[in-house]
Amino acid sequence: MNFTPERHAQPVMPIPNEPYRSTQLVNFYGESYTAHMTEREVMFPDGCLITSCTDLNGYITHANEAFVIMSGWQREELIGMPHSILRHPDMPKVAFADLWATLQRGEKWHGYVKNLRKDGAFYWVHATVIPNIRHGVVKVTHRCAVNLRVKKLPNCLNCMPCGWRKRKSNGFFR
Repeated sequence: MNFTPERHAQPVMPIPNEPYRSTQLVNFYGESYTAHMTEREVMFPDGCLITSCTDLNGYITHANEAFVIMSGWQREELIGMPHSILRHPDMPKVAFADLWATLQRGEKWHGYVKNLRKDGAFYWVHATVIPNIRHGVVKVTHRCAVNLRVKKLPNCLNCMPCGWRKRKSNGFFR
């Protein structure tokens, strides 16, 4: 698949119809945008598998129906957007830096991820991200996520299951 995404404008998250907090995030292009988060968790349905594919820049090229439903976005809004559209601000940036470094080495990555829905709610997944390697070169990535009945994790910055620990100076380490 040779997919070259069009440059999509960062979508505007609607204001939730319930109590929320807002934060400024920076997208792939260095543009600032506002994300609105509620405290509502959407439980991932039993037996459900969400899948998506991205190109090497992290743009979504495919999303199955379960992915579309869980994200709260329309398929047309997702395709061509950076996968980071789902990044919940509670997730440490270093987790995704590790994900991309692992993929560039041609290895698969596993981890717990807190995703942000369009409506400001969140959901937890145990994700596996697999690089698609052709002739020794990583071409695209495939993301699969399943719910393993993860108990509510109060704050990913302190959660043990995702393998990240807080460091005293700056950032996090594995």
